[in-house]
Amino acid sequence: MRKLLLLFVVLVTGVVFAGRLFYLQIYDDSFQALSENNAVRVEYDYPQRGYLFDRNGELLVSNQPSYDVMVIPKDVKTLDTLEFCELLNITPEEFKKRLAKATNYSPRLPSPVIPQLTKSEYASLSEKMYKYEGFYIEKRSLRDYQVNHSANVLGYISEVNEAIIKKNPYYQMGELIGTGGVEKQYEELLRGIKGVKRFQKDRFNRVIGPYENGKYDTLPVRGKDIVLTIDGALQQYGEDLMVNKRGGIVALEPATGEILALVAAPNYDPALLVGRKRSKNFTKLYYDTIAKPLFDRVLQGEYPPGSPFKALTALIGLQEGVIDLDEKISCRGGYNYGGSKPLGCHYHKSPLSMIGGIANSCNSYFATVYRRTIDNYPTAQEGIDNWKKHLSSFGLGNYLGYDLPVGKRGLIPNSDYYNRYYQYPKYNWYTPATISNAIGQGEVLMTPMQMVNFTAAIANRGWYYKPHIIKNIVGVDTIPGKYKEKFTTTIDPEHFEPVVQGMYDVYNYGTASYIKIPGIEICGKTGTAENYIKIDGQRMQLTDHSVFVAFAPKDNPKIAIAVFVENGYWGSRWAGRIAGLMIEKYIRGEITRKDMEAFVLNGSLEEEYAKPYSGEPFTINQ
Repeated sequence: MRKLLLLFVVLVTGVVFAGRLFYLQIYDDSFQALSENNAVRVEYDYPQRGYLFDRNGELLVSNQPSYDVMVIPKDVKTLDTLEFCELLNITPEEFKKRLAKATNYSPRLPSPVIPQLTKSEYASLSEKMYKYEGFYIEKRSLRDYQVNHSANVLGYISEVNEAIIKKNPYYQMGELIGTGGVEKQYEELLRGIKGVKRFQKDRFNRVIGPYENGKYDTLPVRGKDIVLTIDGALQQYGEDLMVNKRGGIVALEPATGEILALVAAPNYDPALLVGRKRSKNFTKLYYDTIAKPLFDRVLQGEYPPGSPFKALTALIGLQEGVIDLDEKISCRGGYNYGGSKPLGCHYHKSPLSMIGGIANSCNSYFATVYRRTIDNYPTAQEGIDNWKKHLSSFGLGNYLGYDLPVGKRGLIPNSDYYNRYYQYPKYNWYTPATISNAIGQGEVLMTPMQMVNFTAAIANRGWYYKPHIIKNIVGVDTIPGKYKEKFTTTIDPEHFEPVVQGMYDVYNYGTASYIKIPGIEICGKTGTAENYIKIDGQRMQLTDHSVFVAFAPKDNPKIAIAVFVENGYWGSRWAGRIAGLMIEKYIRGEITRKDMEAFVLNGSLEEEYAKPYSGEPFTINQ
């Protein structure tokens, strides 16, 4: 029995070894690849990255040549380090550090030693590279910005790191990838496909010609050109208007959802993030914790929308049947709901019906409509959830699905939110506890992008397309289908016309009457959003934000806009003026309200932002 067991062990061992040898010789090509790696040098031929154009065909971003000094660590021979470092303009310590990093990444694969040489640096170095085995120069292309605006929209390209390479093996160390904005969102279209060249080496590691006569070589495929929806002239004008201010402007074409302008302020020249100074400039921008130029306030800033929200309160009230157009509601300087102090209101005539309530921005009117809306259901929980259902149909409280890589959801609270906050059922809560929601304060938060989207839905009388930045891919018949899908709100179409009239009367005799643009029928809504911050656990009120939403013309609108100016006092002071100027610029191509333009262009809020704790972007963590 023991002899049989021994024979069985010998036979099994023999079969295992034979099977493994068969696999290694017949199926496994890893050793062949390793052998070829030693005998074959692989070089990549990088394609031109696709160009970016604005909606009118203006070139925004092209390319410029760049040269990287690359190294294959295992091929490096003894060299005069001091001489080589002088040529590269780096210290020997830095050279050793970079060579060690390249070796750690892979002794056999190329890594950059000095990226992005200029033409003059390349010219002086290229004729001496033959002296340094294992090193060679790789030609690439960098972005060449034709404009000094739209950095938050365009994004930038930067060198891939090891985490990206592990996630996506298409990239090799030293290659570039879109890192923000359109560059990141449409990376696969813009980058093209790199070509590959293979060269045969002899036993002395010298290149002796193409491998297999170039049988396996491929040509690069140029990246796709993309036409953006942005109007370059409007974008530039918006950035000029926002100099020395913080906040954002976003404008849409209501009929299509195309983004006409997306201004985040403060912004920066996109050319700062190109070339060898990119890292230094990025670090400076990143650590500017006061102005935060890398923080896109249009997409990432979550703010109380203020009085523009009253248009939604009106629409929901009409849809729920708790108010009609003829009923007038009195205002005695505020709405008393049993709280510690009334919900205050500015002076205006009283009583007011809905259209007058919108035009004069009456807090009492909309607090009444909101309370009836919530109390129209058996419990406040059911009322709040129904209220949220209507708001969600405008794209609020969630990501809109636009084609830019950053964003925030905002907040439209539901019953679960308030149940947690008030510890229900231990403590019950009722509609007055949420009354600030009526006027766009309280717990309601939105990004400026969400504000312009609901404005576009009102302009369209109840429908919208998802906002998007891509207009056309050159050589491709269509854009992604999700930007052609029409979304309809829960509000019946007939309820929009009186709200539109109320927004039109904001300019006729209401809160924006002194900043109207002659000859253009603008429908708008001013907003003064209260601004709070917690300091050592204490809630402290700062200078109010200036908010304005609008669309024009009244019928068949061509533009919808939202403007948010941090610490801008009240809606018509800054945001309203900026909105009017942007609308006139887009519709007419010129400005007639030169007085208003001078006020904005020459005005500054830097002194306001210099105050302690002022100007902090308002965000929440969900």
